[in-house]
Amino acid sequence: MKKTTMTAGLIAATLLATPTGAADLRYGAPYQQPPPYAAVPTWTGPYVGVNLGYQFGSSALSTNPSGFVGGLQGGYNYQIGQFVIGAETDFQFSGAEDTFAAYKFSNPWFGTLRARAGFAMNNILFYGTAGFAYGRGEVQWLGWTENKTLTGWTAGAGIEVAFTPNWSARAEYLYVDLGNETYTMTGLSAGIESSIVRFGLNYRF
Repeated sequence: MKKTTMTAGLIAATLLATPTGAADLRYGAPYQQPPPYAAVPTWTGPYVGVNLGYQFGSSALSTNPSGFVGGLQGGYNYQIGQFVIGAETDFQFSGAEDTFAAYKFSNPWFGTLRARAGFAMNNILFYGTAGFAYGRGEVQWLGWTENKTLTGWTAGAGIEVAFTPNWSARAEYLYVDLGNETYTMTGLSAGIESSIVRFGLNYRF
């Protein structure tokens, strides 16, 4: 009799405990999701990268030198709150060229040295840029070739998106104005003004 009573008590206790446990499992505190991963805790630091794009140009020699461009860039960012400032330099090889009558004008390479300022939204950076530009102007006429080093200015804007703590991709527009120089063999003064759209990949240290 005593044994039967103890058994019944254990069964009753188990039945009473089961709903409570089920309720705890059903109505317990929800699982806390980890905070979203931030690809870029800060934009501060040096970086290097590569780019590829297209150059739409015009010259005083009634030509519109255009072609693909590609090159290297490097720079340094410093972030203050959501604001990012920095400096960047790049060097580009260009296939921009055009022919008018007996003249062929090309811009085989150019480079820039620019300041940058932008606004960061976690892993997205919107920025503007402006500074100094330099490059090569080349005129071919009746089998003769003459080169000039051109200087001028540049300005533009872009967006850069970080997809890992070290890697980011960008899309950028630049306007480059390389001032005129006089070419002795033609007696004509010419430079090149270009709109450049390019895409790049950066590695941040």
